[in-house]
Amino acid sequence: MKKTLISLLLLSSAALSNDQYDDLVESSAAIANQITQGVLLVGAATEYAHQGGSLSSGNLAETAHITSEQLQAYNDALHGITSYMPHGDLQETLQSRAMEELELMDQAIDTFTTVVVDMSTALQVQEMSVAAEGNPNEEAEVQSFVTNNVEVLTIGQEDVDTFNQAATDVEIHANNASAYLSVAANPEAMAFLEQSVENANTTAEQTTIFYDANQQWVAMGYNTTRNLTAVYLNGNNFGLDLYATEADILAAGAESDFFKTSPVAQGYECFMNQTECDI
Repeated sequence: MKKTLISLLLLSSAALSNDQYDDLVESSAAIANQITQGVLLVGAATEYAHQGGSLSSGNLAETAHITSEQLQAYNDALHGITSYMPHGDLQETLQSRAMEELELMDQAIDTFTTVVVDMSTALQVQEMSVAAEGNPNEEAEVQSFVTNNVEVLTIGQEDVDTFNQAATDVEIHANNASAYLSVAANPEAMAFLEQSVENANTTAEQTTIFYDANQQWVAMGYNTTRNLTAVYLNGNNFGLDLYATEADILAAGAESDFFKTSPVAQGYECFMNQTECDI
């Protein structure tokens, strides 16, 4: 079964990392230290030059010189900090969480695909039995085929458990990814959540973000408070009304490459042996 590849283009972020903020601290400290050194040396000069009796080595001024590297680092840090987001980039955080969920979904799809292929003999039996139904001679052929191949055709409980769990995992991770991407793409929801991060005096990266199917929301928890901030996905706020009907979901599945290249859509013989395919 060919698996549909899922790609996600993350928006480039203007947020700077803590390391880049540290660059501002370090580069400004370096300049400030040199200025301090220079002020001390000039202050000393104003004292001993008028009084006599003291001389420097003649090289102390160089210890206060500001290097071109120090200047460049400071100016770069100044320009960088203009786009710094002290509370982090919540949109990027949500998109990163979505990517994690998509990767987990892909893993579950791999497991699901493998077990479906292993269990596809049930499709073979179904196709043969339906085609022969009502014709005693053909029904006898089906009976003979099953009798001669019963061990191969038998499906184990382990495969069923794997199938069930993989299907559940795909749904969970697909919903999580869709929820995070939907919230990240909604300007009003983002502004609401970003304000909550600021109010909690924390950063987006330090929040706990999760989708709750029962509550029908994406919620955010903080390391500085027990409160939760939630964005509902059922139409209660920000125009986010995401829940589709089963019929709509199955219709979308029928149009997917995953379904169209499966043994269900192609038929057992076409999928397994490339025969009896509809052109």
